[in-house]
Amino acid sequence: QVQLMESGGGSVQAGGSLRLSCVGAGYTLSSNCMAWFRQAPGEAREVVASIYFVDGRTYYDDSVKGRFTIAQDNAKNTVYLQMNSLKPEDTAVYYCAADPKYGWCTEREIEYNYWGQGTQVAVSS
Repeated sequence: QVQLMESGGGSVQAGGSLRLSCVGAGYTLSSNCMAWFRQAPGEAREVVASIYFVDGRTYYDDSVKGRFTIAQDNAKNTVYLQMNSLKPEDTAVYYCAADPKYGWCTEREIEYNYWGQGTQVAVSS
């Protein structure tokens, strides 16, 4: 049984930092692609960052570029999202997603087979 487990969310003031973790069980996260999505209240889920392990390519949404960094620890089967200079508009539930059905990273959430339960990030001004 595959499980993805996020942790590291919390409440911070604007300008602060958080590091989210996504640990895989029953699945090797570095198999092909792993992505971080977020969903703010009343909004659609959107991809914020992804990493394609085959060649190491990373993707960042323009809204987080330069502030968020995706990193991996294969020994721990864990992928991180380091979030710096947080803004109130980063407030959302953050999800990790893995195993896109075509094998490459995509912005289409429907194409990911495995999801974590989400972790809440709240940024106050």
